[in-house]
Amino acid sequence: MDFPIKPLITLLAIINPIGVIPFYIHFTRSFGLKQRRKTIRTAAFSVFVVVATSALMGLKILEYFGITLASFQVGGGLLLLMSAIQMLQAQPAESQASDVDEGASRADSGASIAVVPLTIPLLTGPAAISTVVIYAEKAPNVWHLAILVVYGLIIGLATWATLSMAGRIARFMGQTGINVMTRLMGLILAAIAVEVMSDGLIKLFPVLGG
Repeated sequence: MDFPIKPLITLLAIINPIGVIPFYIHFTRSFGLKQRRKTIRTAAFSVFVVVATSALMGLKILEYFGITLASFQVGGGLLLLMSAIQMLQAQPAESQASDVDEGASRADSGASIAVVPLTIPLLTGPAAISTVVIYAEKAPNVWHLAILVVYGLIIGLATWATLSMAGRIARFMGQTGINVMTRLMGLILAAIAVEVMSDGLIKLFPVLGG
């Protein structure tokens, strides 16, 4: 039972919808209720699409570019570790200042920010995509790949529920509570990142495994 539940925990730690609540509130501050609901639905669906596509097509893309999974694991693990460090500083895993500025600009102009930057890269960026591909390679059969797709649906629904309650969650937890949650997720993610990197390094350099 190690495989089925671990990807879900890892992806929830990386995507961490609670951590992007302050950005969502900021980006949609000038939106009406109808536009906010549309933004939430689009973001949740986009999260599912990114996870499902990465699970079903990620390995084929790696094969096309001639990238070994071991190298991808080391690179992906490094991205996870960088994301974890950001989260330990109470920043969303995939956030960057330029992305936030772009989102604010889009919100101010009335454009939809559901896909960029809310879904990509604030919710699902390189770290999340790398993680899905790594777990897809470990899937022993098509049913486990289907489980990853279902996890994408679950995370999409979790994103929808979290953003739908953004105002209440923000008032209840406050910025301090959100920061604590983000740091906790970052700590979990850092441990997972080290495990992913070590697995890839052992494949590249078998002598490290003794």
